[in-house]
Amino acid sequence: MCGIGGVMYADPAHPVDPQVLVGMAAIQYHRGPDGFGYEIVENRGVGFTHARLSIIDLNPERGRQPFRSENGQFLIAHNGEFYDYKRLRADLTSRGYTFRTKSDTELLLHLSDRFGLDGTLAHLRGEFAFAVYEQQQDRLTLVRDRFGVKPLFWSLTPEGFVFGSEIKVVMAHPAVPGRFSSEGLYHQLMQTMVPGTTGFEGIYAVEPGQKVVVQRRDGQLTIHKEQYWDLNFPLLGTRPQRSDQDYMEELRQRFVEAIQLRLEADVPVACYLSGGIDSCTILGVAAACQQSPVKAFTIGFDDADYDETAIAREMAAAVGADQDILMVDGTQLYDHFARTLWHTERSIYNTFTVAKLLMSEHVHRAGYKVVVTGEGSDELFAGYPQLRLDMIRHGMDHATPEERADLEAWLAESNKLFKGNLLAEAPLEDSALAAVVGFTPSCLQSWLSSATHVPALLHPQHRAAVADYGPGGAIAAALDAQQLRDRHPLDKAQYVWIKTQFESQVLGWAGDRVDMANSLEARPAFLDHPLVEFAVTLPPNLRFRGYQDKFILRETMRELLPETLYKRQKFAFMAPPSHTDVVKQRALQNLADTYLSRDAVDAAALLDYGAVQAVLKRHQDEATPVAERVQLDAVINHLLSVQILHQQFVAQDVTQLAQAKAQEVGWSAPQTSLV
Repeated sequence: MCGIGGVMYADPAHPVDPQVLVGMAAIQYHRGPDGFGYEIVENRGVGFTHARLSIIDLNPERGRQPFRSENGQFLIAHNGEFYDYKRLRADLTSRGYTFRTKSDTELLLHLSDRFGLDGTLAHLRGEFAFAVYEQQQDRLTLVRDRFGVKPLFWSLTPEGFVFGSEIKVVMAHPAVPGRFSSEGLYHQLMQTMVPGTTGFEGIYAVEPGQKVVVQRRDGQLTIHKEQYWDLNFPLLGTRPQRSDQDYMEELRQRFVEAIQLRLEADVPVACYLSGGIDSCTILGVAAACQQSPVKAFTIGFDDADYDETAIAREMAAAVGADQDILMVDGTQLYDHFARTLWHTERSIYNTFTVAKLLMSEHVHRAGYKVVVTGEGSDELFAGYPQLRLDMIRHGMDHATPEERADLEAWLAESNKLFKGNLLAEAPLEDSALAAVVGFTPSCLQSWLSSATHVPALLHPQHRAAVADYGPGGAIAAALDAQQLRDRHPLDKAQYVWIKTQFESQVLGWAGDRVDMANSLEARPAFLDHPLVEFAVTLPPNLRFRGYQDKFILRETMRELLPETLYKRQKFAFMAPPSHTDVVKQRALQNLADTYLSRDAVDAAALLDYGAVQAVLKRHQDEATPVAERVQLDAVINHLLSVQILHQQFVAQDVTQLAQAKAQEVGWSAPQTSLV
């Protein structure tokens, strides 16, 4: 894994400043501390930059990017991993292609030469974000992996097109200003983003499974987006009719293969281990694949309601793993809040992402660069309570009203810790989403509920700008209605979650962004796309049956799991909210004293000071109902987030920060190469 960035100017004669490219690499030093490189295409106004984390081909010179083809047609900068690269390299070698490195990135050059860029994408298996400039076509293409594991952002300025692995990389270009958009600020305060957007004006995300194509003609740039891959849940009535056993056997085969591929590296590979069946099944298979004990890293909390270390210990002992547990207390979660925001580049509602940052730091210090993780299982097998709630309400055609009510009451009771957060306190209907989906997905309801309070929290100028704005409508407009039409309700719920919260939250601010903050590559085995393309064919009752979430995964991997874990319902990984004890409340208040003071709020001009104080007072009142305090915890975290993000990305000149970072790490312009 690495970090990339670059520019393409509208005028091909526009000079590319090599020092700007150096700064764009340096500001993401955490993504690639093992070296950097850049290339400028002479008289084309094109320049790429790259910060390297060496995992495949550790040679510092051979693996240096950007790469260019021998004929000069392709210039490539790549972040991520292509699995099955050895087989592909052997096949290409047998066809007369010569490899100069052992890097998986070089596959792009030869595959693109053989199949063209579009034909190449079907052969890529893994997590990736890359940029390709085709000199003959005078065309730049950004490509992001099928699920958005690796981030990629872009902005169109009056001078040209700027892109980078992180928002700060884009802002490191002097033509890209740092400021919140009113709509982006609105969504930062309600947690759920519109797919493809960020909180910052004029800066966008390449969406999962998407290409952004920048074509230059006659000194003009045109931008075109294409979806090269998407989740294709079967149309109603077309799902394959197979036995449970057949489905389980294919799941086992595809799952084992996905893990085996992700254990391939030129450096040691560890596993993240929580108390859930996702990471536990991965650990079990990984332990069977390796001769030596697997290293397993676990996070523990100082609150028994949220701590899962006991079950994780049981699993580690069962497979003989070498377990390392990092215990995190409440004050740490707030001590490192601002540092975490620098990497997430967006608001967070719960401090578990701070815990993840501390964990990745711990793993890095232990000498590891790669971990296999369990993200994606809940999305594929309906693990989250929000998804199961939609199944109960909309997808159980033969259930009686009494059976539905019983299941819904059981779900609410077993997830009462998350009431007002993952689960809305009361049902909510959004007409725009209902028109596209057929109902308002439960995964959006709690955040849409909090959205009704957002306008009052905004500074009057921003409040006026979003007076007629409908966040549900904006999200609905960004969804592909064709992929939701004539699908089972559980399929629809999973699709919406994967396109919204999963990409921006689970894989984004709770995944890549805090792992790569400490130069740690996370490999989510469940997101191996052949496994996913099989999983979408699973009947709904194999995902949620009776009172069991992720039914097929539990049954398929039952022999690997301790009995306690096999019987345990999904428990969301969450840090204890601040209202749960006095120490955390005091730590939160210390942050509020700094970032939510009148001076700080007035200087940023994002929020309404009086409304902010009312929220803080309501949160501190012990008479406030627990479910409301849970929601207020999230609201306050969002308020702190936007204030901190303003200080980091708006009040400061990110271009100057990038150049200062280049000086600090000793990276400078003489590394340049003209193509």
